[in-house]
Amino acid sequence: MADRPAEAPKPKGPIIISVGAGKGGVGKSTLSANLAVALARQGIKVGLVDADIHGPSQPRLLGTEGIKPEAADSKMFPIPTAFGVKALSMGNLIEPGKAIAWRGSMAAGALGQMVEAHWGDTQVLIIDLPPGTGDVQLTMVQKHKPAGAIIVSTPQDLALMDATRAIQLFDTVGVPVIGLVENMAGYICPHCGEHSDPFGHGGAEQAAHEMGLPFLGRVPLDLSIRVDSDAGRPPAAGDTLQGKAFAAIAAKLAVWLKAQA
Repeated sequence: MADRPAEAPKPKGPIIISVGAGKGGVGKSTLSANLAVALARQGIKVGLVDADIHGPSQPRLLGTEGIKPEAADSKMFPIPTAFGVKALSMGNLIEPGKAIAWRGSMAAGALGQMVEAHWGDTQVLIIDLPPGTGDVQLTMVQKHKPAGAIIVSTPQDLALMDATRAIQLFDTVGVPVIGLVENMAGYICPHCGEHSDPFGHGGAEQAAHEMGLPFLGRVPLDLSIRVDSDAGRPPAAGDTLQGKAFAAIAAKLAVWLKAQA
């Protein structure tokens, strides 16, 4: 009897990394966009899904506002950006400024379509999760099984309390937390050069230490990050001090990804 030919290995999809936070307003979407751009600059083929269905911001951050994704075989093709990152967002599918009044099941279905799009040779897929620990977040992590999660928080105690809840969500479903990022960590006055800490300092790093999790780095509270983000120019695309802060976090993520290979 002739031996059966060996079955060709099934093509593996991209490694999914979720970026989450227990509450809104901590800079999770900004980190997601810049993390994706910084990884792309390291030669990694990166995709980004804006899973914040009700408040999509990635089209503004990545300069793709007004661009509609194409589709084939009932699947969308992600939109290429000027920064080497492919992206999909509900913000590219609806009219600008239109409210999305959907229940959880509809939002989860839309997220599934974006995750299961034609990602081609994408190696890493960053998921910018909506804030909180509700139905959309739970459905996403259970169905799509991220390889790991990054938690974003400001240094203040209130944000860290909510970040802890996000960590518990990922622990409950068996998704390892890669580490914590402290955003809005320190402010330098552009006029006098004085350093201050409006939201405190070191809270996320201390929390990571107490929970036995890696601390991935901190991003300063800086006006240029806000200005460049609003203009669709991710700071991570350049070599400024602000861009280097995101690059340092991406470098630690790249080490983690290499260890999973």
